[in-house]
Amino acid sequence: MRRLAWLALAVLIGLGTAAVTGVRIADATDSTPYLLATAALLAIGLYGSTYGIDLAAARQDRRLIVTAVTVGVVVKAAVIGGSLALAWQDPLFLLLGIVVAQIDPLSVAALLGEDRLSPRARTVLAAWSSFDDPITVVLTVYAAAVTTGALGLSGRGEQGVHVADGLLAYAADLGLNLAFAAVVWLLWRHGVRDRPRWASILLAAAVAVAVWQFWMLGLALIGLFLRPAWLDRLLPRITQGALYAATVLLGLLLIGGVALPRGVTLGLAAFAAQILVGWLLTRNMPAADRLHLAFAQQNGITAIILALRLESQFAGVVAVVAPAILVTNLTHHAANHLLDRRARVRASA
Repeated sequence: MRRLAWLALAVLIGLGTAAVTGVRIADATDSTPYLLATAALLAIGLYGSTYGIDLAAARQDRRLIVTAVTVGVVVKAAVIGGSLALAWQDPLFLLLGIVVAQIDPLSVAALLGEDRLSPRARTVLAAWSSFDDPITVVLTVYAAAVTTGALGLSGRGEQGVHVADGLLAYAADLGLNLAFAAVVWLLWRHGVRDRPRWASILLAAAVAVAVWQFWMLGLALIGLFLRPAWLDRLLPRITQGALYAATVLLGLLLIGGVALPRGVTLGLAAFAAQILVGWLLTRNMPAADRLHLAFAQQNGITAIILALRLESQFAGVVAVVAPAILVTNLTHHAANHLLDRRARVRASA
């Protein structure tokens, strides 16, 4: 709750700044500086999410993790987006369902310090929350193309700095992400693996290229192997800084208003979708772990930055996603509080 309070304060700072100065960021969301800034914030979040994954531990449940971050993410996005698109008669929710379909790795990192989860559940949740972020980014790029074209959803600009027309171009962009990660891996494996200074230079170059070309999946994959030791202590602070910077930017955009009813339903739908997918995918785990994984939905930096990013193409995205994030996180806090109290009652009986 303390972290949620700080995020709320960051939103208020953004709102206050917009109100006092008269700055209207919404008028510049399709500008190159705005797109590069949001790409940089997203790059920090995605690299940070995969940097800390314990690969050895994750291999033990690799089938569950791979299923969760591929099939699970798609099912969650379809449940959220499909149900709300029908309920509100608005195809934009097909896109918003993807924006909130991931589990925030920063929130999960705080949760992992508690003893409510078994070691196995901690590993599964950490990997799940880390890998589903880049998957939702890729899905969002595809969905933005589909909803603009096939569904006729009106947009005011192209998604991202890297302009591509049609699904074939987006598929090619996915291939470029993989090729980018492969080239960096080859340079790391056969050149700078045992040379820390050059490894840091390679990482800086990779981040710059990823931001420039919006190759976010590639950068997330790079976080699995290119891990300078000096970042162990510094990266959490950098990621937290990016989160608060994105949240202030969110507040600047909220000066235009909030779509509260739509945001509330989006947040509740995201939590409900995680219950469905989390329970179905963890059939072979203990009941207590299944419940905690089912109630694990939280949204944070990736949802915020995707909303900021999509605002450049679809006006009003931030007005819906901002309250949805708040509702999802408050629901998570309340549901897990009740779950913990139930566990304590059973333990004392």
